[in-house]
Amino acid sequence: MEISFLMLGGNIGDRMNYLSQCIELLRCNVGRIVAMSSVYESEPWGFNDPMWFLNQAVAVETSLTPIILLEKTKEIEKQLGRVRTYRSSGASPSLEYETRTIDIDILFYGNIVINTPELIIPHPLMNERMFVLKPMAEIAPYLVHPVIHHLTMNELMLQCTDVKQVKIFNQNNC
Repeated sequence: MEISFLMLGGNIGDRMNYLSQCIELLRCNVGRIVAMSSVYESEPWGFNDPMWFLNQAVAVETSLTPIILLEKTKEIEKQLGRVRTYRSSGASPSLEYETRTIDIDILFYGNIVINTPELIIPHPLMNERMFVLKPMAEIAPYLVHPVIHHLTMNELMLQCTDVKQVKIFNQNNC
């Protein structure tokens, strides 16, 4: 069994409901949820859109391999209405940042480092994204990034230059 840290997020539809459904599907298809951050609301990162994202970090204990975990998370995204738009640029298509019902990113899988065309772990851009670092620092402040100078989540958050707004989501003010 390994602990994998996942980042959940979405900015269209009933955002809280999608997060709740996603967590339940992770429980049923991936493993035991061992930690969950607060829900954060954040400005879109990498593109402009008036709809802000809800994000949540989740730690799950799983027996799935990283590739099977990736397949299961993509299945869950599809079940929850995620539609991916690809564009062609050069030899291979790439994913555009866009609105979505749910997105599940694998941030860590134990201390494993993977760098393949299908999967990169740890997530290569997490240290540039405050919407990832704040929830991760909440549930695993002393987790050490195995690649980036062996810094903890707290240290990465303090060094992050992302100025996009990220705040704890208050359902009463939505």
